[in-house]
Amino acid sequence: MSTASLFKKNRELAFWSLHAIGWSSYAISQYLGMMLYGKHVQYQTVIVIATISGFLLSAMLRYLCRYLWTKPPGVMIGAAIGAAYSAALIWRVIINVAYEKYVETEWPMVHWYEYLSGAMTATYLFACWMGLYFGFKYYEQMQMQRESALRASTLAQEAQLKMLRYQLNPHFLFNTLNAISTLIIDNRNSVANSAVSGLSEFLRYTLDQDPMKKVTVAQELEALNLYLNIEKMRFGSRLTIQHDIDDDATTSLMPSLLLQPLIENAIKYAISPREEGGRIRISARVDSGMLHLAVEDDGPGLIDPTRLTNGRGVGIRNTRERLQVLYGTNGHVTVTPTHPGLRVSLTFPAERAPAMAPIFESRAPA
Repeated sequence: MSTASLFKKNRELAFWSLHAIGWSSYAISQYLGMMLYGKHVQYQTVIVIATISGFLLSAMLRYLCRYLWTKPPGVMIGAAIGAAYSAALIWRVIINVAYEKYVETEWPMVHWYEYLSGAMTATYLFACWMGLYFGFKYYEQMQMQRESALRASTLAQEAQLKMLRYQLNPHFLFNTLNAISTLIIDNRNSVANSAVSGLSEFLRYTLDQDPMKKVTVAQELEALNLYLNIEKMRFGSRLTIQHDIDDDATTSLMPSLLLQPLIENAIKYAISPREEGGRIRISARVDSGMLHLAVEDDGPGLIDPTRLTNGRGVGIRNTRERLQVLYGTNGHVTVTPTHPGLRVSLTFPAERAPAMAPIFESRAPA
């Protein structure tokens, strides 16, 4: 644990450490002044007494400062100045008595008010001490408010991301169950059974996977294969999947299941309506510190632009919102007609992944 972290967790340690450092610095400066101006050697005793008494008096002012911190600014400032002057009077009496006893033993004080000499100068010292205390107190309060705001913002961001991720599950589940129902109606029971097993494996992965966790592009493609295997059972040779993945991109991090709704859209609008089926191409590359992902199909393209605000737009809108939450203005989703077909491109900052274990393991059927 660093010293800063230790002080943050133990405020008492932080106060007494800084308090001791401050008064030690005062003692050192006074000693250097004594040496510079050639004062009597007994002046060292006065320095020690002044340091110890100042240390104790200012320590007591701490408790007054705690009380004044809760008061209005006018009351706090006025009372602080009065307290600083009172402490300075006491401190100067102690110093002057010590000076008379140990340094100027042959020149006793004549009038009582001589024991108060130097009180105004000392007031500045105690006023500065209290000002520093209030300054640290204000800084600490601002840091606490800032951390509280950051925690609230983080929690809100996590809640939004989880909502966006979980929003996809019913959408995907409806389409997949509808496909399995079609297989059963067509008496393709063995295929339907395999599809149910694949669906179970994929849902297990989606439930186990933390929506806040990022995965590598390679792991994302591995998870997508669970979904694509289900669709291949349904479409057979009508569905062709192509990959164009740069080696540098495979170890880059990305939000989990980011591509699944885009591929689901491509299957729904580009593959399913056509008797001959079609092709889906998945690409990934890193360029200038940005990760570029794309899902492209060779279907009819965006014939009806209103799709982006209803059916097809669910997956694209969800993907865009996830990237905005995670990357702000650095996350982009671009929809481009390719004649024929449609290309959905995702761009966001590339992050290199550390060594990671597989995010799921294939389970053999019981």
